[in-house]
Amino acid sequence: MADYDLAIIGGGLNGTSVARDAAGRGLRVILLEQSDLGSGASSASPRLVHGDLAGLERRHVFRVHAALKERDVWLHIAPHLVRPMCFAIPAHAEERPLWQLRSLLLLYDWLASRSRLPRSATVDVTHHPIGNALKRPFGTAFEYSDCVVDDSRLVVLNAVDAAARGADIRTGARVTRADRGETWRLVAIDRGYRRVVTARSLVNATGAWTGSVADTVLRVPAPPLRTVQINQIVVRRLFDSDNVYVFQKTDGRLIFASPYERDFTLIGTVDHPFRGDPAIVAIGVGDVAYLCNAANRYFRESIAMVDVVRAVSGANAVFVSSQRNGGIMPDFRRGKAPLLTIVGGDVTTSRRGAEKVVSELTRFYPMTPRWTAKAPLPGGDFAWQRFETEVEIARQRWRFLSEDQARRLVAAYGLNVKDVLGDAKQEADLGPAFGPDLTGAEVRYLMRREWARFPDDILWRRSKLGLTMPQADREALAAFMVTVDAA
Repeated sequence: MADYDLAIIGGGLNGTSVARDAAGRGLRVILLEQSDLGSGASSASPRLVHGDLAGLERRHVFRVHAALKERDVWLHIAPHLVRPMCFAIPAHAEERPLWQLRSLLLLYDWLASRSRLPRSATVDVTHHPIGNALKRPFGTAFEYSDCVVDDSRLVVLNAVDAAARGADIRTGARVTRADRGETWRLVAIDRGYRRVVTARSLVNATGAWTGSVADTVLRVPAPPLRTVQINQIVVRRLFDSDNVYVFQKTDGRLIFASPYERDFTLIGTVDHPFRGDPAIVAIGVGDVAYLCNAANRYFRESIAMVDVVRAVSGANAVFVSSQRNGGIMPDFRRGKAPLLTIVGGDVTTSRRGAEKVVSELTRFYPMTPRWTAKAPLPGGDFAWQRFETEVEIARQRWRFLSEDQARRLVAAYGLNVKDVLGDAKQEADLGPAFGPDLTGAEVRYLMRREWARFPDDILWRRSKLGLTMPQADREALAAFMVTVDAA
């Protein structure tokens, strides 16, 4: 008898979503990730949960409609991670005509007709806060509703929920060989130790490594893939309004400028074909200049390449014949254990994609029905309209928290913030402080409950506190994590 029903290679959003879905349907699941959860393209997404307005220009009406339905699902199962926001498109005389933008947005509203989010509207930005950050003579903008998400936290909480339902999540576990018979036999180097596991089926969810894993580890023909690099930049905060700007570029792209970690702005994206090692993907000077120019075309406050405080880059694989929604390739052969390959996709469609992957296996063994569309992620068992209320409840229970601290914690952990802070009566009860926000209690929680092993796992994926933490505090954090790991 095999050790597991399903083995998953890859701990990005696709892999953890499949693990969560499968574990919740009663399968014995193991997930093996060579580095940290979400350490690849899953932490370099545009951080949008949306229907993809630009998809309507490409006449992908059914795809946009399906994505808008998924947007509403995410709002209900992850209200701490997924936040509704107003998106504003300033009208530019040299770009899409006003009637075209308005028509696209009316169709967008119609496709999202059952949503409780506000419908699109035309705004006179000369008398509206949206216009404060914009150059003149922009006089008109179009508002519509979509959502932003903490992509890294979404990956981790999928894994947390999968583990709570019985999945074995192994980070720092690199699969070096997989032999395929009636079952799969996998050999992995698991945190320095050789480990052998068997599974009745296997999912390759290794993102930009999909082709190389197929060739060298699984030893099966690699599917026809192309690799795409996605680039974004982070700069100081360029506007005070709580909305996302959508800028039109002369090449037809839509560039998003989003509020990011209170004091910063995220600008992106630029995507293009990628060749090379996905582990060292980096943004080029040309892409940095492109994004700076896109922002400078609209914002009053000009930015230059020296103003970029962080570049966010990732590479992902997609099937040659597919577009943004990614794809699934089953490999079912008589006498051979099932193999499924999942690549591409985006945050919005990841839950639905994982559901399809697991459903492909119903022909091989029984499982319970689909369930992830209604079950909240850990900490998300509240209505999305109550987010601000939950922040206030946290401040009342832990009175030493500032509003910004409470908001960050609720946005990361939702109702499970109680598991992080416990019965602390004052900040000193949480242990040593690393910068103004991170405490020893939170570090212990992340290491013991969310597989954090190194400072970067906490500073750039479980949070984005690396943007503001001084070097001395980083060094103190590293030393503290060694003591926690040894305990």
